[in-house]
Amino acid sequence: MNETMPAPAQPPHDIRPGLVLTVVGLGLIGGSMAIDLRRRGYARHVIGVDKDPLHAATALRIGLVDEIAALEEALPRADVVVVAVPVDATVEILPGILDRIEAPRVVTDVASTKGAIVGVLAGHPRRRRFVPSHPMAGTEYSGPWAALSGLFDSKAAILCDREDSDVDAVARIETLYEALNMRLVHMDAKRHDVHVAYVSHISHVSSFALALTVLDKERDEKAIFDLASGGFSSSVRLAKSSADMWTPIFQHNSENVLSVLDVYVSKLVEFRRRIADKSRGPLHEMISDANRIRRVLGG
Repeated sequence: MNETMPAPAQPPHDIRPGLVLTVVGLGLIGGSMAIDLRRRGYARHVIGVDKDPLHAATALRIGLVDEIAALEEALPRADVVVVAVPVDATVEILPGILDRIEAPRVVTDVASTKGAIVGVLAGHPRRRRFVPSHPMAGTEYSGPWAALSGLFDSKAAILCDREDSDVDAVARIETLYEALNMRLVHMDAKRHDVHVAYVSHISHVSSFALALTVLDKERDEKAIFDLASGGFSSSVRLAKSSADMWTPIFQHNSENVLSVLDVYVSKLVEFRRRIADKSRGPLHEMISDANRIRRVLGG
């Protein structure tokens, strides 16, 4: 994915340090952002919002946020609002959030799909105060307990459709991701959803399917635990990911995910055919072709 584009001429990032940050959704991503944005000076005060009382209380107790507040109380006090909830919830609450904010306040989201989000906000009178974004980082764990300092370091942060946002709003969110030590990538929302289907969503589908296959065929759970080596563990690591998060991702990006799945299934069928007919040469060629990914990813 080579979608990095040179930024147009903009005023310098003169965003003052020490903003008030409201984080809506105190799970892995929201919690991890809250930790480092405060530690690194981007935010002087972090307000947490979460509909789950246990998540809210835990985030406050372990120091992810400075205080917990209801959404309607937190929004007027925030300079920047980060919406870090599953994509279906993001689509539901974003219009109401934009209803309650005005310049110079800025809103961003961190959802893994963008089409439905930008679609529901099309025509909103404060659309230009919203910057769609997607930090490409995470783990298989969820909840405030999973939050990690340094989670985003050196990863890519995708900002979408920046021409539809105010220049100062884009600058403020760029500064946010710079504080997280992330690489900025700009692309339109449609291309974003295509690319993440290939490099992220299919990986999760594959991991879920492999875990189900092993659980279905290998009834001896102790054998799975005892014999699973690094290769298996790394392949199924993503199968531990939250169903509440990934179900709506697959639903919202179904067209692109299905397109990727069709190609993936065809490759699986080809591998099966080569293994079944014991075609050493063609099988070796397929694996060697797959090894080309080293040039892309390194290592």
